[in-house]
Amino acid sequence: MNAQRSTRNASSTRSNSGSSRKAAKAVSTKLFVLDTNVLMHDPTSLFRFEEHDIYIPIMTLEELDAHKKGLSEVARNVRQVSRMLDDIISGAELDIANGVALKGPSRDLATGRLFLQTEAIHQTLPASIPTAKADNQIIAVVMYLRDKFPGRPVILVSKDINMRIKARSLGLEAQDYFNDQVLEDTDLLYTGTRELPADFWETHGKDMESWKREGRTLYRVKGKLCSSLLINEFVYQEPNEHNDRPFHAWVRETQGKSAVLETLIDYAHSKNAVWGITARNREQNFALNLLMNPEIDFVTLLGQAGTGKTLLTLAAALTQVLETKKYSEIIMTRVTVPVGEDIGFLPGTEEEKMTPWMGALEDNLDVLNGATEDGSKSNYAGDWGRAATMDLIRSRIKIKSLNFMRGRTFINKFLIIDEAQNLTPKQMKTLITRAGPGTKVVCLGNIAQIDTPYLTEGSSGLTYVVDRFKGWPHSGHITLQRGERSRLADYAGEVL
Repeated sequence: MNAQRSTRNASSTRSNSGSSRKAAKAVSTKLFVLDTNVLMHDPTSLFRFEEHDIYIPIMTLEELDAHKKGLSEVARNVRQVSRMLDDIISGAELDIANGVALKGPSRDLATGRLFLQTEAIHQTLPASIPTAKADNQIIAVVMYLRDKFPGRPVILVSKDINMRIKARSLGLEAQDYFNDQVLEDTDLLYTGTRELPADFWETHGKDMESWKREGRTLYRVKGKLCSSLLINEFVYQEPNEHNDRPFHAWVRETQGKSAVLETLIDYAHSKNAVWGITARNREQNFALNLLMNPEIDFVTLLGQAGTGKTLLTLAAALTQVLETKKYSEIIMTRVTVPVGEDIGFLPGTEEEKMTPWMGALEDNLDVLNGATEDGSKSNYAGDWGRAATMDLIRSRIKIKSLNFMRGRTFINKFLIIDEAQNLTPKQMKTLITRAGPGTKVVCLGNIAQIDTPYLTEGSSGLTYVVDRFKGWPHSGHITLQRGERSRLADYAGEVL
């Protein structure tokens, strides 16, 4: 979406007559009052309201000023907002009272005007609402503007749910900030897979070409479905009345109404095991084909807890670092958002501080290097051999904090970003652009478990990159569907 969602129907009330066009435009364009957290969350929100006007209360500027210091993402966003406001207002001081045009500063992204509070507003609030609180002062500004422009929609935009509830209880219109949402309905998010219809080969197999390449079969098919396929999208067909064997492949080329499908490496077979791990279901097999393919630079894996995201990724990473030596080392990072109460500062170096957050890494390393599925010990010549192997593996895995990623370049690394659903789109861009030559980036996450304030399933950085990277020849995505951890974990994921 390229504009605030509520602006879609705003133009429907415009008059087509020349004499009333200006008046109709004044009524149809809305006045959005921005809360501080909107600007903190997305500095470019100043230019995201298309033809509508925006109003910034003086209390919003005061709160921005209070958060400008520091090295956090919020502080950086605040400083960016301040610079943008300075650029917009510079040279337009005489227009502040009547609104500064945003068309030039936004490079035609927005055609509305920016209004700053230039007068003291003494709006009477209900006696039960304390006037000293910043949120209530912003609400008072919205009430004042509603009374000043009775024929114009005045809307408070805030990421704070309680503030929106408070505003609505006072009869004011309030909305969330929607522009950061990639999708309104996450059920529409690209899954990376597509089931072929039962009659696919009858409708698309006419004049079909097939050939072999590196032990795999490729098919060039033609038909109306081909135009909707994306490169590196996985297609499958389970046994039916037309075919007695399952068909699993992925799209390697698309051109108009023709597409090239390539069969997959069967990682469910023990001869293709990756660090002793085999795929337990269809989606895991798809994921391993992405993780093990040297032509795929960027992989995203979504799925609930227990679907095998981290285990598959670590198995592929260890194989390509220690066996084939495709990459020099594994780098793993994640957002440090606690589930419960924070336990305070942690002692030690950067890696030692990150270790408590990497319990999933240790658990999966134990699986990859410890007991086999039947509970017996792995064949590493006893405890000494197992300890030596673990030391070797840990020496090739580096744990890094997100706080020190800016300015770095990773060359020939296997970069794993865990819990990526807690990243904003801007943070995700910062991490992915660290990739140098020969580096593979894998993002893991579950968008149903977002712990970061103001992020939703639709606005998560993980959702953002899945949507933006789909169809790129060197990226792939899979949504893992079935849990493989235990029957207890599977049942808990369904009913709780």
